[in-house]
Amino acid sequence: MLGLFSKKASSLLGIDISSTSVKLLELSRVGNRFRVEAYGVEPLPANAVVEKNIVEPEGVGHALSRLLARARPGAKHAALAMAGSAVISKVIEMEAGLSDDDRESQLKVDADQYIPYPLDEAAIDFDVLGYSARNPERVDVLLAACRKEHIEVREAALEMAGLTARVVDLEACALERSFALAAGSSVARTVALIDIGATLTTLSVVHEGQIIYSREQLFGGHQLTEHIQRRYRLSKEEAGLVKKQGGLPDDYASEVLQPFQEAVVQQVSRSLQLFQASGPQRQVDSILLAGGSASVPGLAPLIEQRLSLPVLIANPFAGMSIGGKVDAAALASEAPSLMIACGLALRSFD
Repeated sequence: MLGLFSKKASSLLGIDISSTSVKLLELSRVGNRFRVEAYGVEPLPANAVVEKNIVEPEGVGHALSRLLARARPGAKHAALAMAGSAVISKVIEMEAGLSDDDRESQLKVDADQYIPYPLDEAAIDFDVLGYSARNPERVDVLLAACRKEHIEVREAALEMAGLTARVVDLEACALERSFALAAGSSVARTVALIDIGATLTTLSVVHEGQIIYSREQLFGGHQLTEHIQRRYRLSKEEAGLVKKQGGLPDDYASEVLQPFQEAVVQQVSRSLQLFQASGPQRQVDSILLAGGSASVPGLAPLIEQRLSLPVLIANPFAGMSIGGKVDAAALASEAPSLMIACGLALRSFD
């Protein structure tokens, strides 16, 4: 059984399983520079994954098989991520001198204080963050737990495609890892990372490279796709295609796109207000847009205008070289939606 924060293995594929697609990324490194060796995005069957919970592992496995055949990565081991909603995490203090085995034994004894379901149903892991600011003789430890079934169903989907899961990470940790590449000179500031997925929009406030606040909302790019479907009487597949490639009637911008943009601005504004109201917090300096809808035409300038904050579209690959198997233009287009996959692939170099 894999645990969260599993130790890395060399040459890992970053595999991000979202509600509507599975994404793959393979990186290598020459000197201090990363290189994209393979990448791909494959749509999932409807309802195969619901709010990031795998309902039909066969559908995910088959989609991943198609993706592997097209992307042709060299690695067969993978790093996966668990959504924050599926994971219980808590920072606790422990004695500094404990070995990892002793620390694990103590956490299992104390686990019922933190985990609301039976211990035999839980996958538990921990990561020592460093010495406690309150007591230099103790350390802060990040305890994470989720139900074993959430990990097992992901392992099963990968096995169907001939892959072996070697690392299970948290989505938040993967985002932190890729954030350092995507944020550039803003990494030392307080940045609101807005990930607009198909069905969920996540606000992660990142200060000096670490997530200090996170909140999910049921809102995403699927709402734009559905509006296109209804207005122009298209199938879901056709609507998704024209949303990316264009070719819609002249009234699309005013009747469909603009209302969606306004809804995104409202969601982002509300999320930032809730962050500010959650307690004494830092002031957000800028916004980094990620996710499949980050590149919606006109969205970034509109958010910048309405919220009076600099807005950048995430591209963790801006400073990387590109391998011969990779379509550089397609990668740049998909880059905002590959933040988690990139953070997972980076586990190869821990």
